[in-house]
Amino acid sequence: MATVFTVLGGAAHARCEDHVPQAKPQNTARDIVGTDLDTIVERGFIEFAAYRDFPPWSFEKDGKPTGVDIEIGKVIAEYLGVDARFNLVAAGENLDEDLRNWVWKGPIISGRVANVMLHVPYDSNYACRVEQVVFTGQYHVEGIAIAYRKDVYPDDAPVPAYFRYDQVAVENDTIADFYLTNLLGPQAGPNIHRFPTMGDAMATLSDGQIGAAMGPRSQLEYGLTGDSVVHEPPMPGFGVGKWTLGVGVHFAYRPLAYSVDDAIQAAISDGRMARIFADYGLTFSPPELR
Repeated sequence: MATVFTVLGGAAHARCEDHVPQAKPQNTARDIVGTDLDTIVERGFIEFAAYRDFPPWSFEKDGKPTGVDIEIGKVIAEYLGVDARFNLVAAGENLDEDLRNWVWKGPIISGRVANVMLHVPYDSNYACRVEQVVFTGQYHVEGIAIAYRKDVYPDDAPVPAYFRYDQVAVENDTIADFYLTNLLGPQAGPNIHRFPTMGDAMATLSDGQIGAAMGPRSQLEYGLTGDSVVHEPPMPGFGVGKWTLGVGVHFAYRPLAYSVDDAIQAAISDGRMARIFADYGLTFSPPELR
């Protein structure tokens, strides 16, 4: 696996040569900037940051962290021979803020960085720009999809153009919301019903108020009932209809990043990753090997 990282590192250097380097944290206390692999193994636990109130990925149930990302964290910890500890954090304004708070610098008010942040979208150009983070351990390809009631659409599954006339539920200020608003124009505005969470949007589908919902496939599948199904139709003009999920590790701890990647790749290879997704009723879509 180290060889793969060496090859990728060379390619990344060539790809990133036009990017202006960002400032790296300096003169910062050790407990803020993270912990190396040897220290993690010696002390016997690893700390993960995962998003709060984000089913099916990470959320509290009966007072304990649960979800797909939580199970992935446990897989990593087991591989390292340590215990897993989780800090469920609120999402910031953007990914830059989340990585700054929970991977490489620490929040302004309280808290500290984690050893690994889960559910980090991977993009090669973005990875060039954010040099303080090692983006690794890609474990799933997420995509925008449409969930719909079979009694409302018995013959043809709906595509985005349908929502010029039909009602659709989305989570407010998300990719699906922006996409439909731009694609369909202001005349379709009354048909796009926006909700605080994807769970709220799916609830309207389940009780029959609305015939379709649009959003990330995993969140749609988690909210399905027997009356509805999910499909991924063509998305005309959609620049980012799919993205790869992985983890983020502080740039100073590459041996930790390598071990985390090894743990995830092993779980993908032996079927454990697919079983985690199946336990939550989700379709597992492994990333292609880069």
